Amino acid sequence: MKNFKILFYLLISASILIFASCCYEGFDNEPPAVPRGVHSITGDEEVMLIWYANTEPDLAGYRIYRSLTPSGYYYAIGETNFDHFLDYGLMNGETYYYAITAFDYDGNESDLSYELVYDTPRPEGYNEQIFDYTEYPDYAGWDFSQYSVVAYDNPMCDFYYGYDDFNEAFYFYIGRYMGQIQDFGYTESLDEITYAPQDGWSSTGIVEAIIGHTYIVWTWDYHYAKFRVTSIGSDYVVFDWAYQVDPYNPELVIGQ
Repeated sequence: MKNFKILFYLLISASILIFASCCYEGFDNEPPAVPRGVHSITGDEEVMLIWYANTEPDLAGYRIYRSLTPSGYYYAIGETNFDHFLDYGLMNGETYYYAITAFDYDGNESDLSYELVYDTPRPEGYNEQIFDYTEYPDYAGWDFSQYSVVAYDNPMCDFYYGYDDFNEAFYFYIGRYMGQIQDFGYTESLDEITYAPQDGWSSTGIVEAIIGHTYIVWTWDYHYAKFRVTSIGSDYVVFDWAYQVDPYNPELVIGQ
């Protein structure tokens, strides 16, 4: 009987050792690689974050961190299984800083992503319409700061629209001294323009209105904006727009 008990204890001990060994060998303490290629797309009260997908087979997801300063504390704001994340409910004109980590099913988490990613949401609008100032002067101008149609001679008018009989074409006119405008050329969408350029402005403050072209505006009160013409009628123009409420900030769509 005594020998039987000894043999039983030996078998139990061996089983425990084998189980512990198996579990130890199967335990993963290696975190996934740090996410790469992190960048952002600016929206209206929102920011879309995008990065390259990790390839680890045990990847469980990504954790998104945000800060209000580049060197400040980054706190977690969400998780996702995808290679993108929409951060919404933000304040337009406020700059946000982001970092991404990857984590696996064993709870291992990578370091924060290395890129300095920041973004400043800004308002935007679609299918706005203004009219020829020679025909409808009270509905010919646009005020970016109020997101609204104004009279072409309103003190807050950033640009207005009208027909030139001599050149037989429609034009956009800067509405106030110190404002600037330029024709950036044809774009497939409003979002193709990422940052406002530093040069290329019209020397006269006048540019021809052309369907599909996107225009950059530097307002008299130090803001960048853009708009893209989607339609031109006999006495009106339809356009989409975006306006950076943060003064002097040239970011209009895609962050760093």
